[in-house]
Amino acid sequence: MVREKIERLKKEKNAIILAHNYQLPEVQDVADFVGDSLELSRKAVESDAEIIVFCGVDFMAETAKILNPDKKVLHPVPDARCPMAHMLLPEMIEEEKRKHPEAKVVLYINTTAECKAHADVICTSANAVKVVESVESDVVIFGPDANLAEYVQSRVPEKKIIPVPRFGKCVVHVLFTREDVEKWRRKLPHAKIVAHPECRKEVWSLADLVASTGGMVRNACKHDSWIVFTEKEMCYRLKKVYPEKEFYPARDDAVCLNMKKITLKDVYRSLAEEKHEVNVPEEVAVKAKKAIERMLEIV
Repeated sequence: MVREKIERLKKEKNAIILAHNYQLPEVQDVADFVGDSLELSRKAVESDAEIIVFCGVDFMAETAKILNPDKKVLHPVPDARCPMAHMLLPEMIEEEKRKHPEAKVVLYINTTAECKAHADVICTSANAVKVVESVESDVVIFGPDANLAEYVQSRVPEKKIIPVPRFGKCVVHVLFTREDVEKWRRKLPHAKIVAHPECRKEVWSLADLVASTGGMVRNACKHDSWIVFTEKEMCYRLKKVYPEKEFYPARDDAVCLNMKKITLKDVYRSLAEEKHEVNVPEEVAVKAKKAIERMLEIV
């Protein structure tokens, strides 16, 4: 079986497999660790493996390489890219900095390495509020997710959040609507609704809990039934952690097609042939690493 071959290769090559919560169930099952962006960032730093196979979208594999320049980082399917991350360009950040020279730049981890190199500090959906609160500036340039920026603004009203770009969004999370919330309230009134902060305000403002995927895992113990407003594979992850509880995807079409590009066979081929190695230019990596490390110091 492919899974058995992967397990053997991991031992032979001193490799570790990291997988995001949105990965296919078969990929989650073979991973040494499954988590959100912050958790995976920490595991990448803590691991003593010589090879890291990163099952996620491109910016995640880049982040692992930035934090582990001396390790080989493999991304099984290079074409698995985050559309939102590529909505932000370095020149957009530079333009906003010219307009607001006093502002600090806080960038969501869902950005390219080139953009991270322009940030004062990186954040994740789990710690965005805490990171923005910590920066010594009343004006914060925040990108690329305008919905997350609006959520942070609602929690840190004393600061002015400038979203860049104005149209930045996750193509999956914008599918969710107020009507979806109302439908589930009628259908399962006993269930709690948890929404990712990448959703629009009309959704997260009506949720019982707003949380990153890691936050969803940590808080699911508090109730027996949940409607999950994020990528539908999160329900698989939650069910594995809490088999006695019920989890319902808010929409069956909430699917990140790029996350789903990585299959078990892709993982095997990448590890067996050590192909699709991730590299980040040193001058970019050094600057980006400083911004990521500032985040890790804060949280």
